[in-house]
Amino acid sequence: MACLNKLSLVILSVLVLTASLASATQDPELKQCRHQCKHQRGFEEEQRQQCEQRCEEYIREKKHREREEEGYSRRSRESREEEEEKEESGERIEQNNPYLFEAEHFDTSVRTEEGRVHILKKFTERSKLLKGIENYRVGFLEANPHAFVAPVHFDADVIFFVASGRPTVTLLREEKRETFNLERGDVVHIPAGTPAYIVNRDEREKLFIVNLINPVYLPGEFESFHGPGGEDPESFYKAFSWKVLKAAFKRDRDEIERLFGQQKRGGITKASREQVEELSRHAEGGGGGGPIWPFKGETKGPFNLFRKHPVSSNRYGSLFEANTEDCKDLEDLNLMISFANITKGAMIAPNYNSKATKMSFVVDGEGWFEMACPHTPSEQGRQRGGGSAWQGEKSGKKFKRITGRLRRGMVFVVPAGHPVTAIASQNTNLQILCFEVNAKGNTRYPLAGRKNIVNNMDNVAKELAFGVPAREVERIFKSQNEEFFFPGPTQQEEGGHRAYM
Repeated sequence: MACLNKLSLVILSVLVLTASLASATQDPELKQCRHQCKHQRGFEEEQRQQCEQRCEEYIREKKHREREEEGYSRRSRESREEEEEKEESGERIEQNNPYLFEAEHFDTSVRTEEGRVHILKKFTERSKLLKGIENYRVGFLEANPHAFVAPVHFDADVIFFVASGRPTVTLLREEKRETFNLERGDVVHIPAGTPAYIVNRDEREKLFIVNLINPVYLPGEFESFHGPGGEDPESFYKAFSWKVLKAAFKRDRDEIERLFGQQKRGGITKASREQVEELSRHAEGGGGGGPIWPFKGETKGPFNLFRKHPVSSNRYGSLFEANTEDCKDLEDLNLMISFANITKGAMIAPNYNSKATKMSFVVDGEGWFEMACPHTPSEQGRQRGGGSAWQGEKSGKKFKRITGRLRRGMVFVVPAGHPVTAIASQNTNLQILCFEVNAKGNTRYPLAGRKNIVNNMDNVAKELAFGVPAREVERIFKSQNEEFFFPGPTQQEEGGHRAYM
């Protein structure tokens, strides 16, 4: 028994020594272990064989454990890397983000072979956090080349932005008809109750118009009224009794009935080339200048956002903006319009608005956004499941990072005071149109870049705020020399040396 105990202790010592040597020298452990067994004093042949057998068993078990640990470590590493990639690309999301709206949040109000109209549901249907913009609606119109949109008026003020196509828009103001040939970047205000009709005079490109709707009767509720027309869309004339219509038109019922029973092709139909030319023949130009340019004047009419100089521009992006001081129509609506074109892989500087809340429409491209939010999930009804990522503590004054993927046709809301950034994917530019309400007196505060707010602080204030010497604060906040558009996260890692057009 004593001999066996001695043998076990010797083998254990050999294995420990072998493991230590292997760790230090990376020599094959089995060879080292056998060598120790062979030259161990006092070992009989049988004891040497037992020692070598224990070496083999130990090595087999050790390698098995190492393979398991390596596989677990690799899976954990891959899982962490996948989570980081998803988080950086905006894919790490939870449902019911109250600030992000996708295709399922739109209702289709018009759909024909020639086009469609989609209207975003009321903001307050998602969350009470959006009560401040409950009176606004966002929508878009898509129409084929040479499509004609039937005459309609709304119990709402409507702002149109032409994202693509070349529409001719006609407004019927009392006894005056105003017709404008528009192009990409043109913005037009259609006052509540004003009848309007549209034709896409482009022969190849689809018409894409984004609109902001401000109801004047019921908050968040509006209706479209088709007058000139027939069965589809139904004319509101048909709501009146026949005796009223006969008296109003001084014609008999059969003639009136025949007139309003012909159109059955829907609210968006096809026009011939000759009809398109006739509709656009006497139109004024778009918002490129001349008498219909409304900046700093009382004249109403379209204006082109891209004819202004960008308020910020470099190789990473451009920002165009029209505010209440530029345009009489925007002043009346207390509205600002901006358009950001972020080059692929680049980002907008984290920033926030002092007063204005942004309703942002993704016109083209892909990417993601991140926003700092002080509200907890419970404040928006504990809606869980796709579109956002709530980070941080669930109690106390902790900021949550809300992030979501962005692609064409999506809408995201940025409340006043909420810091936000948007990042374009590596494959395509990201183009975002923003309707910014409550814009009068608004200031945009950059949080990074050459003109960030920290650089304007006193040195003592920097030291007190961050708890470190001012030079350490400045080393961080003065390192980014670009002003509003930066290289994105991946570009920063690569050194930001690649030029983007």
